[in-house]
Amino acid sequence: MSRGSRVHGQAVIEERFSTRLSAAEPASGVRQAAEWAEHEWVWIGFPSHENLWQTDLEPAREEVAAFARAVHADGAGEQVRLVAADPASAERARDLAGPGIDVIVATFGDIWLRDTGPIFLGRGDRRSAKIFRFNGWGGKYELEGDDTIGLRLAETADLDAIRHSWVFEGGAVDVDGTGLGVTTEQCLLNPNRNPGMTREQAEARLREDLGLERLLWLGEGLVNDHTDGHVDNLARFVGKGRIAIPAPAGDDDPNVAAYLDAWARAGDFNLEIAPLPSPGRIVVEGEIIPASYMNFYIGNAAVVIPLYGAPNDAAAVDAIGALFPGRRAIGIRADHVLTGGGSFHCISQQVPR
Repeated sequence: MSRGSRVHGQAVIEERFSTRLSAAEPASGVRQAAEWAEHEWVWIGFPSHENLWQTDLEPAREEVAAFARAVHADGAGEQVRLVAADPASAERARDLAGPGIDVIVATFGDIWLRDTGPIFLGRGDRRSAKIFRFNGWGGKYELEGDDTIGLRLAETADLDAIRHSWVFEGGAVDVDGTGLGVTTEQCLLNPNRNPGMTREQAEARLREDLGLERLLWLGEGLVNDHTDGHVDNLARFVGKGRIAIPAPAGDDDPNVAAYLDAWARAGDFNLEIAPLPSPGRIVVEGEIIPASYMNFYIGNAAVVIPLYGAPNDAAAVDAIGALFPGRRAIGIRADHVLTGGGSFHCISQQVPR
């Protein structure tokens, strides 16, 4: 394994880790692809630690396996690589996932590969993996293996990897593939990630590291979201310059303020807004949980939407499906995955073809 460092841009230090070390790609013209661009495969984290998941372990595994099968679509979708943390969990993953789905073993803290896995720029022979520092969402959940799983996944796929020194999670930004991104102030400017980082510095780093030339800043994320407002629970691009944002499910929807503020900011940014339903107020053991239909995954053949047994479940599947007419919209219950703090988008990381 080769290791090196250099000063890049505004004192951004990069370390490169790869068996095939390559020069950094220029930001101009090389950027993170939109999720609806064709994928070669997707990594999906498989629940592996009983001490973390407890009684939710087996039902969460069943939900993840159902998600993997929907994305694979009997070979009509994309290759799925379920990532298990140990051999015993890998064996259970094979049993639940069935034929056609690959299972690999790679030690991790937990399944949230959107945040800990590699983020890809470019396509074809210009494709490279970006690895960022991960600190357990601001020091809340620092688990052994989560800070290295991104590099190890890139190496298992023999992909060039470039590591950056600042803290960043994939769920913090969504992109439309044209150089336009969306994020939240609550997360990206949170001092528990990169103390002292200004908005201008964050924009400069995203421009340099992900090729983002324009950035829509939203405010707060969902109530009780331990990620401090990841945007993939609040707003998602569904086309070039077109962003989906939930409409409140009623006056008791705990995220009324976040939704209305996001609508206002996206409107001021001159984006086309596609309204989607909200699951509304969902309480488990007396606590409001950050349930969101926005945590859908856009696969080659299907768009998979997490469901929670809420009145708007069917409406969410219909509305999201209408945004992607060339794909099948599939709703799958994600109650047990959500006990870990996220849903289908959070546990997946796609690799562009």
